Amino acid sequence: MAGILYLVATPIGNLEDITYRAIRVLNEVDLIAAEDTRNSIKLLNHFDIKTPMTSYHEHNKYEKAEELVNKLVAGKDIAVITDAGTPGISDPGEELVRQCYDAGVTIVPVPGACAAINGLIASGLPTRRFAFEAFLPTDKKERKLVLEELKSETRTMIIYEAPHRLGKTLIELSSTLGNRNTTICRELTKKHETFFKTSLEDAASYYSDNEAKGECIIIIEGLSFETIEEESRKQWESMSVPEHIAMYLNQGMDKKEATKQVAKDRGVPKRDIYEFAKEM
Repeated sequence: MAGILYLVATPIGNLEDITYRAIRVLNEVDLIAAEDTRNSIKLLNHFDIKTPMTSYHEHNKYEKAEELVNKLVAGKDIAVITDAGTPGISDPGEELVRQCYDAGVTIVPVPGACAAINGLIASGLPTRRFAFEAFLPTDKKERKLVLEELKSETRTMIIYEAPHRLGKTLIELSSTLGNRNTTICRELTKKHETFFKTSLEDAASYYSDNEAKGECIIIIEGLSFETIEEESRKQWESMSVPEHIAMYLNQGMDKKEATKQVAKDRGVPKRDIYEFAKEM
């Protein structure tokens, strides 16, 4: 009978955030696959966990995943842990999960700390709908495409960034997205945890002169539907009302339909457009 792959969330800073279930699973499995064994050994030692560990990281994720899947198929239970937080989120655990599905191996998540969610809920920005972007691409072309895509994103955005790149990234975001509300989260769950609620422009200005310490999360408000409607209305300002009506008439609409659509486009009452339509 095949073993089980456990995706075990570990603390993102404060060791008290580990769950009883996580400790039990890490004690009971046959092997722990860790993103950085040098970092994870501190966690295991703190909780007196003696389970053997093996390295599973970005640079060996394909071949090592095959090796781990073979062990799972042979009946071994394996737990995957990341340096901090939930495995499979912006780390190589994603590839192992994919290969486990192909091999018919059972996958069991063991929930716990997640930096993205902790940052979001404490940001003071809307939480009902959000988009997790993790780290922006380092490739210039791909990065530009992603940033352009985010311009029209209506959900709250969550972006990870290293402290030494924070200032530059905030300048890019401010330049591309405009001056949105934002919260910069640092050192989550640790002694110097901070939440800096401000604007993108002010955050970019501050962190251009002051380097951040610790891993950072940038939470950015999405584009409001009111702003989208306003920008849509502005697109019609270069066209006169008669030209606007004529455009729809040429598309096959009757005068009544065209009048209604022009009013909707411009965000004005139909009667304001009707006077123009009467003369056409």
